[in-house]
Amino acid sequence: MKETKKFKTESKELLNLMINSIYTNKEIFLRELISNASDAIDKYKFLSLSNENQVPDRDHEIFITPNLEERTITISDTGIGMSHDDLVNNLGVIAKSGSKEFIQKFEEAKNNKDLSIIGQFGVGFYSAFMVADKVQVLTKTIDSPAYLFESDGLETYSITETEKDSVGTSIKIYLKSDTEEEKYSLFLEQYQIEELVKKYSDYIRYPIKMEVLVEEPYTDEENKDEPKEPKYEVKVLNSMIPLWKKNKSEVSDEDLNNFYKEKFHDYEDPLISMFVDVDGLISYKSLLFIPSHAPYNLYSQDYEKGLDLYSKGIFVKENCKELVPDFLKFTKGLVDSDDFSLNISRELLQNSPVLRKIENNIEKKVVDKLLDAKKNDTEKYNKFFDIYGNHLKYGIYSTFGQKKDLLKDLLIYNHLNAEDKIDLATYIANLKEDQKNIYYASGKTLESIKLLPQIESYKAKGIDVLLFNEEIDEFAIMMLGEYDGHEFKNISDEKAKELTEEEQNTLSSLVAENKRILDDIKEILGNKVDEVTFSTSLVDSPVCITTKDGLSLNMEKVLQDQPNANEEVKAVKVLEINPNHKLFKSIKNLESDDELVKKYGSLLYDEAMLLEGYDIEDKASFIRNLNDLMFKE
Repeated sequence: MKETKKFKTESKELLNLMINSIYTNKEIFLRELISNASDAIDKYKFLSLSNENQVPDRDHEIFITPNLEERTITISDTGIGMSHDDLVNNLGVIAKSGSKEFIQKFEEAKNNKDLSIIGQFGVGFYSAFMVADKVQVLTKTIDSPAYLFESDGLETYSITETEKDSVGTSIKIYLKSDTEEEKYSLFLEQYQIEELVKKYSDYIRYPIKMEVLVEEPYTDEENKDEPKEPKYEVKVLNSMIPLWKKNKSEVSDEDLNNFYKEKFHDYEDPLISMFVDVDGLISYKSLLFIPSHAPYNLYSQDYEKGLDLYSKGIFVKENCKELVPDFLKFTKGLVDSDDFSLNISRELLQNSPVLRKIENNIEKKVVDKLLDAKKNDTEKYNKFFDIYGNHLKYGIYSTFGQKKDLLKDLLIYNHLNAEDKIDLATYIANLKEDQKNIYYASGKTLESIKLLPQIESYKAKGIDVLLFNEEIDEFAIMMLGEYDGHEFKNISDEKAKELTEEEQNTLSSLVAENKRILDDIKEILGNKVDEVTFSTSLVDSPVCITTKDGLSLNMEKVLQDQPNANEEVKAVKVLEINPNHKLFKSIKNLESDDELVKKYGSLLYDEAMLLEGYDIEDKASFIRNLNDLMFKE
C-alpha cells in the first residue's frame, strides 16, 4: 500500500532553501550521495563487528548506474538500509541526522574508534534535488521489508512497501530537463561521472564501481549482417586508499613526487616534499610540497593560496586559505582530518580552533623542514631562497615582527667578503674585534651596492657588509631590529658610524674651518639635501650621500613608488665630502669664488646620486656646470 505524507517541516519554502541555498555547486550531489552510501556501509560493518543484531559480514561496494534513455542515475550501496520509520524520520524530516544519532547511540561502544562517518547533518540527500525532478529510494534492512520512497522535492513524499533482493539502498535520480543555462544530461556522461568521483570521492574506503564502455559498437565489413555489440566492463572508479593514509615508511620520495605532479599538473618534481602525520590533541595527515618553480601567477591578485581540504578521506574544499599563512602561500598540498568542524553542506568550515591549530602546526613543520634543508642541503636551500626568500622576509614585515623568532634563522644574504650567501648566525660568528653592529648596504643591484662610496672604509678594514638588493630587505630588517643582541645598521645612515673621540674632534674642526664652502654648497643645493658636511669613512671617492633617522634613499624610493604614496615621506639626506680627496682640495683653493664653489657643489651632488644608482634630475644644468668648470679660463 502506498502512503503519501507531507514533509514534517510543512514548508515548501524551507525545502527549496535546503535544496538550492546550502550547496553552491550542483555537481556536489554525487559526492553527497556517495558519502551517504559510505556511511550506510560503515554502519553495516560496525553492526557486523559488534554482532549486536547478528548481522552477517559481506563484501561491500557502491555502484553507479547511468541510464541515458531514462535520464536517470542510480547510486546503490550494500549498507545497512532503512526501515519504514527510518525513511520517515531521516528523509521525511529535513536536516534529521541519522548518522549523528547512530554515532551517539554507539559512542560508548568498545570499537567506536573504528567508526568513521562523515554525514552527520542529514541534508546530503536533498542535494539530489538540485539536479532531479524526482528521486526514488529503494531500501531494505536485515529485519524489515523493502520500501520505496518517492518525492519530487516539493511538499510531499510517498512510501510504498515493495520487494528488494538484498539489504542496502539504491537512490535513483530522474534528471531535470536541459536548459540553456544548465546541461543536466552531462551528469549521465561516463567521463563526467568518473571525473566527479575522482575529484570528490577518490578516497572513499569502499570500491565505487560503474559499468563502462570499453569498445564502441561497429559493423564488421566481412559480415555486415552481424554488427558487433558494444563491450562493457565493470570498473572501480576510486583509488580507496589515499597516499597520506598509508604508513610513512611505505611511501617513497618517488611516490610523493608522482602524486604531486599528477595532482597539481606540474612537469617537474617538487623542490621539497613532506609527509606529515600528527596524532595528539589535534590529529591530521598532510602532504605538503614546495614547487621547484614559482607559479606563474604567484604575485598576482588571481593567485589562490591554500591547501586542499579532506575530512575522513572525502574532498571538502579546494585551496583552503586558512591552512597556510601568507608567507608560505607558495606551499601546495592537502590536509585530511577527522577533527574538522564542517558546516551543514560540508563545503565550508565553521570557525574552529582546530583549524587554527593545524595552521600553526603546519607553519612550524614547514619552517623546520626548511631549517633542515638549510643545514644539510645548501644547494637546495639556496635555490629555494632565490625563488621564495622574499616571502619569508614579508612574513617578518607583515606581522610587525611577530614571526621574527620563527623566521630569522632562515634568512640568508649576499655579503661583501665572499661570493656565497651567509645567514645571520654566521655573520655574528665572524664579527671583527670590537664590532658591535651588523652592517648592511642597500641598492637596486648587487653591483651598484658594491660601488657605493660608503662601503670603501668597511672593505679596507675587512668588516663584512650584508648586501640588500630586494625592496623588502630593509623593511624586514626594521621589524627584526636586532639579532643575538646586535643591531642592524645601514652604512649609509649617520648612526652607523662608530666614531672615536679623536675622529669626532677632527670632524668638528674641519666643519668649522670650511664653513663658507659648506654653506655655499648647501645654498645651491637647497632642499635637495638637508645638510652638507665632511666624511670620516670615504677612502677613494670624493663624495657620498648618507641619511639620518633610519629612512634610507632606497626605502624612500620604494615608499614613493607605491600607489597613493605620501609625498612627505622623505629621507633626511646628508652630502658628505671627502676632505682628503684632491677634488675638495681644488675646491678649497677657490674658496673666495662663491659661484665656482656652488658649481662644484652641484656636480658633487649629481656624482653622489649617480653612485647611489639614481638618474640626474637636471641634465641641462649638469652639462652646463661641467662645461664651465672644464673650460674655465
